[in-house]
Amino acid sequence: MTHRRIVIGDVHGHYDTLMTLLDAIAPSKDDQVYFLGDLIDRGSQSSQVVEFVKQSPYPCLLGNHEQMLLEILGQGEIYGPALQAWLYSGGHSTINSYGESGVRQDHIEWMRTLPTHIDLGDTWLVHAGVHPRLPLEKQTTEQFCWIRDEFHSIQEPYFTDKLIIIGHTITFTLPGVQPGRIAQGRGWLDIDTGAYHPKSGWLTGLDLTNSRVYQANVFKQRVRQMPLEEAVTRVEPSQLLPPKSRGATASTGTKWR
Repeated sequence: MTHRRIVIGDVHGHYDTLMTLLDAIAPSKDDQVYFLGDLIDRGSQSSQVVEFVKQSPYPCLLGNHEQMLLEILGQGEIYGPALQAWLYSGGHSTINSYGESGVRQDHIEWMRTLPTHIDLGDTWLVHAGVHPRLPLEKQTTEQFCWIRDEFHSIQEPYFTDKLIIIGHTITFTLPGVQPGRIAQGRGWLDIDTGAYHPKSGWLTGLDLTNSRVYQANVFKQRVRQMPLEEAVTRVEPSQLLPPKSRGATASTGTKWR
């Protein structure tokens, strides 16, 4: 029996839906499951999601929402300028999920250990993407966790021998992509289908081994699966070329999404 490699998109605090999705995928003890980050914020069960993934054997990437939490709570004191941006981005839900005791220190320490990317040989996992004009060793956590337009609009694949799998950007925000669909660009797949967003509600798991997509819906209590080729919408780079005048901000996107 072939052991599967499965990648799960941005959970955003939806523990019950994650459990429904994993029930549908039914990973064996030998299957490899990976999380793309953004376990927290938006949904009401962030603490449960973090505890589950922390206790599981499944690797998880650092997402921009974990990075925001670390910037604010991981310094030993509250860092004011970033606090409002985090709260606006769903941080209230995370704080509420921990109750009066506050965000657990062991969860903060665990988030500090999360890698920004994972190389699986023919597949490369990262939360947001890569800067298309910089070698990997010159790139920072900021780019791996935050980049949007400059990566999505690349004309040629960044790697010649690896497919990049990302989350971070809800797929239906890309041109021509309907809610719940996976977006495909030049050398990348985006599987963040917007679990928290009322326009979608779909949390996605991608079985790389069998090219199969599993999805559970936060709002409709529905589960579905389909071949990857039926779930994908191709995005043309010409539709996504970033404005020339944006400068450095084009590398990171907007810090409240």
